[in-house]
Amino acid sequence: MEDRPIDQQEQEALEQKAQRLLEEKEADSRTRKYVGPLDVAITVLLCVWTVFQLYFSTVGAISAVNLRAIHCIFLLVFTFLLYPTYKKERRVRRAPPIWDWALIALSVGVFTYLIFNYTRIAQNGGRTTDLEIAIAGVALVLVFEAARRASGNLAILALIFLAYNWFGAYLPGKLGHNGFTLRRVLTTQFWGTQGLLGTGIGVSATYIFLFVVFGAYLKYSGFSKFINDFSLTLVGRSPGGPAKVAVIASALMGMINGSAIANVATTGTITIPLMKRTGYKKEFAGAVEAVASTGGQFCPPIMGAVGFVMAEFLGLSYTWVMLAAILPAFLYYLGLLFAVHFEAKRLGLSGLSRENIPDALEVVKKQGHLALPLVVLIGLMALGYTPLFAALFAIFATIGASWLRKDTRMTWDKIVAATVEGAKSAVSVGVCCVIIGVIIGTVTLTSLGLNMGYLILSVVDNANIYLTGFLVMIMSTILGMGVPGVAAYVIVQAVAVPVLVKVGVTPIVAHLFCLIYACLSNITPPVAMSSYVAAGIAGSNQTKTGLLSVRLGLIGFLIPFFFLGSPILLIGADPTATALQTVWAAVTASVGTVSLVAGLEGWLLRRANVPERLVLLAVAPLLLAPGLATDAVGFALLAAVLAFQWFTRPRADRPVQG
Repeated sequence: MEDRPIDQQEQEALEQKAQRLLEEKEADSRTRKYVGPLDVAITVLLCVWTVFQLYFSTVGAISAVNLRAIHCIFLLVFTFLLYPTYKKERRVRRAPPIWDWALIALSVGVFTYLIFNYTRIAQNGGRTTDLEIAIAGVALVLVFEAARRASGNLAILALIFLAYNWFGAYLPGKLGHNGFTLRRVLTTQFWGTQGLLGTGIGVSATYIFLFVVFGAYLKYSGFSKFINDFSLTLVGRSPGGPAKVAVIASALMGMINGSAIANVATTGTITIPLMKRTGYKKEFAGAVEAVASTGGQFCPPIMGAVGFVMAEFLGLSYTWVMLAAILPAFLYYLGLLFAVHFEAKRLGLSGLSRENIPDALEVVKKQGHLALPLVVLIGLMALGYTPLFAALFAIFATIGASWLRKDTRMTWDKIVAATVEGAKSAVSVGVCCVIIGVIIGTVTLTSLGLNMGYLILSVVDNANIYLTGFLVMIMSTILGMGVPGVAAYVIVQAVAVPVLVKVGVTPIVAHLFCLIYACLSNITPPVAMSSYVAAGIAGSNQTKTGLLSVRLGLIGFLIPFFFLGSPILLIGADPTATALQTVWAAVTASVGTVSLVAGLEGWLLRRANVPERLVLLAVAPLLLAPGLATDAVGFALLAAVLAFQWFTRPRADRPVQG
């Protein structure tokens, strides 16, 4: 075992490998690179787009439809400029192919026509001419082509939903409908506010864009290095230190950038080699990184921007959403931290040596100011300002904070680079949100959400809340596979949330239930995109890494079922719960989480035998489920295992008496 730092050449090779894996698994990583005047023009246009979005999403006045339509124009233009028509297309070029110029012209034309004619059509009760129906058809084709390039699988899913508008008429039972004309479908999808210009694009044009740009600014300010160094000072020397660093650093970065796969590809090139060098098996190292990166999407205070979207859907203050998500996220990462700790103890691993750990005071002194933007963001939201307003100020605070020290100062070149990278990163997620409009438009027009609810309820006897939750979990995981976190949640909430609400689940519980499973699809085989990218970096078996990721993240799969039946595990979601009851539920759930991990890893105070592991696994649900009776039984069983392990430890491990 060795813990020497990875050298520069190895690091560069890993980063190149990670980029190749990212391009293979994520369509939005395959982009063209231009040389010459067009490269400069694209940079200027991306900066103009960013200024437009920042202004009109916060202090500027513009109608929602116009903002979404203009946002859509930018998304399509940049998609056809930056994303290749096919995988093996030449990437470095002076100009895009002639057909992409044609697609760009059509994109600008159809959505400009909508901007100038939408009000008239709305005032006429949605009556459209044959020309306007043709324009709607062209717009739909353009969006599908953009989605094919930028999101891949999501375009196929949206096409299935679109086909359901017509072929659903031939389906029997509750999933069938009377069928719709081409005019009706195209009018809904393009000229209404439930299709392409619906919730999905609205979310992209506001929350997602601002927070993606904010994440890019944090990156260029050196915040990611601060997170890594600070994590090393906290846990680097403890048993399994590098794995714990991976958990903390990936959680913090994941909640900011909102992309589990991209997070694995960036932080994983540093953390996975460190874990392997410390003595962890390569499958374990890859799985830890995948699980840690995935949880950031539902981890407060930022939640990868998904929390702001959820607050919008629920009509609640973001504070309530953030509070509700605290305990599930805490238990998820608590379980992961103890998993790597117990694994380190089982394998006899130590932490990193002192010379490889930066000095804590030096880290805070030299880089601590880079955390000020997060303080500004959270502080403004706590004072009652909107997340959009807070994000705008946090972006400017990032620049200001970087100027507090010369070695972290963001120069003009870095500001432009951050702006360009942020805007580029927003394109793929934005296109996903546009194509999601097709799914939501179909669900609304055909009442698919209600019909799906009736179908599930007809299968479930007496509206059993847990069996319904199990079916919704499967639906959420499938719909979320291979889709960015925000996009996955928007899809899932449209179809699955109404089902849970119908069986009596409160809306905030239903939304958080669906969100967690949509995010966990990143580590759920057979797709498990995060796990497979991590496996590629680690050089491990993809299937083994994927299955191990499920084991390490198992608490994330279980917790939603416990708060489904008892909202006390979501702070503020149960109005009848007192503060003492909430704290007690958090304590018992934490102990239950540790017990679950101990049973899975086979270690508590010492190596656990099979009977001990079975008891520990039995203790977990008893303590996770709120209730004094189950708590008493759970603590009694856990105390028995602890006492037995304490008195049967190897003599050398016992404390010296006297």
